Amino acid sequence: MGSNTGKIKELIEKREEARLGGGQKRIEAQHAKGKFTARERIEMLLDEGSFEEYDMFVTHHTTDFGLDKIKYLSDGVITGHGTIDGRVVYVFFQDFTVFGGSLSKAYANKICKIMDQAMKVGAPLIGINDSGGARIQEGVRSLAGYADIFQRNIMASGVIPQLSAIFGPCAGGAVYSPALTDFTLMTDKTSYMFVTGPKVSKTVTGEDITEEELGGATIHATKSGVTHFVAEHEEEGISILRKLLTYLPQNNLEETPITPCSDPVDRLEDSLNEIIPDSANIPYDVKDVVYSIADDGEFLEVHRQYARNMVIGFTKFNGKSVGIVANQPNYLAGVLDIEASRKAARFVRFCDAFNIPIVTLVDVPGFLPGSAQEYGGIILHGAKLLYAYGEATVPKITIILRKAYGGAYDVMSSKHLRGDINYAWPTAEIAVMGPRGAIEVLHFRELKGMDSDEAKADFISEKENEYRDKFANPYQAAQYGYIDDVIEPRNTRFRIIRALETLATKKDLNPPKKHGNIPL
Repeated sequence: MGSNTGKIKELIEKREEARLGGGQKRIEAQHAKGKFTARERIEMLLDEGSFEEYDMFVTHHTTDFGLDKIKYLSDGVITGHGTIDGRVVYVFFQDFTVFGGSLSKAYANKICKIMDQAMKVGAPLIGINDSGGARIQEGVRSLAGYADIFQRNIMASGVIPQLSAIFGPCAGGAVYSPALTDFTLMTDKTSYMFVTGPKVSKTVTGEDITEEELGGATIHATKSGVTHFVAEHEEEGISILRKLLTYLPQNNLEETPITPCSDPVDRLEDSLNEIIPDSANIPYDVKDVVYSIADDGEFLEVHRQYARNMVIGFTKFNGKSVGIVANQPNYLAGVLDIEASRKAARFVRFCDAFNIPIVTLVDVPGFLPGSAQEYGGIILHGAKLLYAYGEATVPKITIILRKAYGGAYDVMSSKHLRGDINYAWPTAEIAVMGPRGAIEVLHFRELKGMDSDEAKADFISEKENEYRDKFANPYQAAQYGYIDDVIEPRNTRFRIIRALETLATKKDLNPPKKHGNIPL
């Protein structure tokens, strides 16, 4: 009996040592930066008492640079599985208190082990990043460790949902794992991401810049689009991750979770009958449409601060998850540009990979003109969105609220890209281009022959009205069957829910192939 007691005591002591990470002093330093420790984050993210830890006793195997004398149990990353709202998830939490969270080969092996398990079990993977990067003392082995993780991110893509939260530094090769995952979240003022830091930038380009200016949360949320969510603090970040999972299936072979819904299916929203302004050039907020038709007015917006002329995110209709893609007339008139096309294309492909139906709300005047867009490759970027919609086999419901002009009409989940149910409001205008541009093309000769500006203005005004009567309505498209029905705006929620129910058993197949070649 006695010897067993000693062994059990040793186990308990080792567990306590592992749980202390880099020690009390480093834990306090972490708190002083406004950050939680890896173990505190575990308690915040997972259901109470659900965490099962793997590889607590792993240590590194490096003897160079005196590291053989410095070893910590767990080696800087905590891995395992637990539940969120009762659903299994696999997790890794980088521990900044141990070697600054730097990655060794042993550390990478721990992460790879739970990634492999997540794939076998078919459960989401969540990584909490807080690391100084590769462990330099290990040389190429730490680089090998990163690539082993990247390979698994790639294999898991479209099979299980992968979420990344950046709760501290994430630099160099470390940034590519979050970039390969489905969604990235950063905390304001306490996280940053960049491939090369301020010091290297200064040396190579002479640019003097801070970590925050180079790769802070605000930069990646507004300019680069690298992060999908920005949280004010870690508690908010964790609640966003938990919320996001409520819309996602466990894997690509399962349906999304259904939540009980007390919001009436046939609820009429009279305000929608009045939401479109009388003048085609006056904006309104498309999110007001989303809030008023969604279950209980709930909408989790993705990429809120990036490419604001496009709105994307998750909501539920009668308890079932749906991806929303909507042009935003409130910002740049809802025009399609490079950023908006990229943003929506990736989101559409995510929804398609995970069996989430897509509801598209259209009010788009066209693609943004100009040399900056053309030189930036708007043709390729616009084609990404076209490709994403055309490739998607999930139920696709489209509602044209107002403008649908030119190629942008085609791109925004039109009937011709296998849109399943395409509705229009009576305010819809479906045409090759806006009235003004059309008149200038169609009546070029008459206008050229006119001397006075006044005569021109009167002529344009008269012809614009004629053009509007002919095209600024949904009925011509409806005559050809490109619009399935013109619906009263206040009935929109009911019509979407009924469409989703009808399409629940939809099957659409793409030709057999290894994979397509999306215009990147």
